[in-house]
Amino acid sequence: VGLGPNLVGVAPSRAVYFCTYSQTKIFWNSIMEADTALVHILSASCAGFMSSTLTNPIWFVKTRLQLDYNKHNRMTALQCIRRIYAQSGFLGFYKGISASYMGISETIVHFVIYEAIKAEMMAHRARAPQDKVASDFLEFMLAGAVSKTVASCVAYPHEVARTRLREEGSKYKRFWQTLALVFKEEGIRGVYRGLTTQLVRQIPNTAIMMATYEAVVYILSTRFNNNFYSSEEEED
Repeated sequence: VGLGPNLVGVAPSRAVYFCTYSQTKIFWNSIMEADTALVHILSASCAGFMSSTLTNPIWFVKTRLQLDYNKHNRMTALQCIRRIYAQSGFLGFYKGISASYMGISETIVHFVIYEAIKAEMMAHRARAPQDKVASDFLEFMLAGAVSKTVASCVAYPHEVARTRLREEGSKYKRFWQTLALVFKEEGIRGVYRGLTTQLVRQIPNTAIMMATYEAVVYILSTRFNNNFYSSEEEED
């Protein structure tokens, strides 16, 4: 349930995310000391903000479909959209957006750690930074997996809050109120409920995604005379 919106949402979400991250990183590098932790924090923040804002309605519909308990008459995605709009208007699709914005902290932790691991790996290479071999992309996968694991464990409570806020007619109203209520009623286990499933789903996904991102950037740079990747490496 909710597979349709999930498939529709993944592509634009990742596209917005990585496009924003790459472009804002170029911008911040041009006005600040290149590739510092602050540059990565600002770039990741911008990417998370844009991705959350533009794709929140898609994920909201997906969550509502997953929370539909009517086994005999399941809502379709179109019916769900109409229902949300009839009840709350356009702004109804942005319920829980505060939790998504809080989730930007996960993005920040993820990319700061990823960039640090990536820089450390590249510093110990004997060959030129712009030269890539297959083992490099395996290292990118490892860096992505490690950074995502840490980030998910640190920022996971926002996932719980976001899901609870998206429940129809729920007692959860605001981000901090939701977390406080979950903690009061269910304890720390409630705040981290579903973390194991999240890690099993996200870690391989992120590992593949980061290696693919690096591969695509490398191909675009070397095969289509785009100097983005090479200029980024020279700054390192």
